[in-house]
Amino acid sequence: MIKEAIILAGGLGTRLQSVVSDVPKPMAPVNGKPFLEYLVRYLLKFGIQKIIFSVGYKSEAIVEYFGTYFENITIVYAKEEEPLGTGGGLKKAIEKCTTENVLILNGDTFLELDLNEFYNFHQLENADISLCLRNMINTSRYGTVKINDQKRVIAFQEKTGENTQGLINGGVYIFRRKKFNAFDLPEKFSLEKDFFEPNLKNLTIIGYTGSGYFIDIGIPEDYQKAQIDFKGFE
Repeated sequence: MIKEAIILAGGLGTRLQSVVSDVPKPMAPVNGKPFLEYLVRYLLKFGIQKIIFSVGYKSEAIVEYFGTYFENITIVYAKEEEPLGTGGGLKKAIEKCTTENVLILNGDTFLELDLNEFYNFHQLENADISLCLRNMINTSRYGTVKINDQKRVIAFQEKTGENTQGLINGGVYIFRRKKFNAFDLPEKFSLEKDFFEPNLKNLTIIGYTGSGYFIDIGIPEDYQKAQIDFKGFE
């Protein structure tokens, strides 16, 4: 059972600012609740005991809402004084973790999956990093991920804008903390471009393919779609 989770919630959310400008993107209201609350309550169902929010832009909105304890989960904050990128934000947050395996999620996406099954997969494959992938009919908005027959991630490909089928990064990971900490990483960096891609041969990064509900609220169209999809969702 995995006990600690990091939620990356420090982005500026520039594509969504035409409809949500007064709070950080993960706090965008969906049917009267912050999007982030749906993620937290989802983690609660799987026994997560501690969440570290990686925060930056307008972080006070997140701190004020969640405090240091929400439902049965301890809340901790790792604040960026300036944007550090997804990698830099994660590096700062993972310092506040104590367990060997840590769940990591993007704060502006939701991918429905059985986290216990995902963790068992991670252990069975003896992965340094497990990455949850999602098969999409139309990958035009996303970069794609290639895996081999052993499920090992072998390439990340930039988005092309083409309407093609493929696997995308679902924004949910499990990291072996000590493996990540063993790297001499800069203060600011991109998790995918500056860490994953250069280290595909140095790390065992395994792709777990999920088929559950997925949404990325990063653009106004999908943000509006979430208002419909999340009705009745707890």
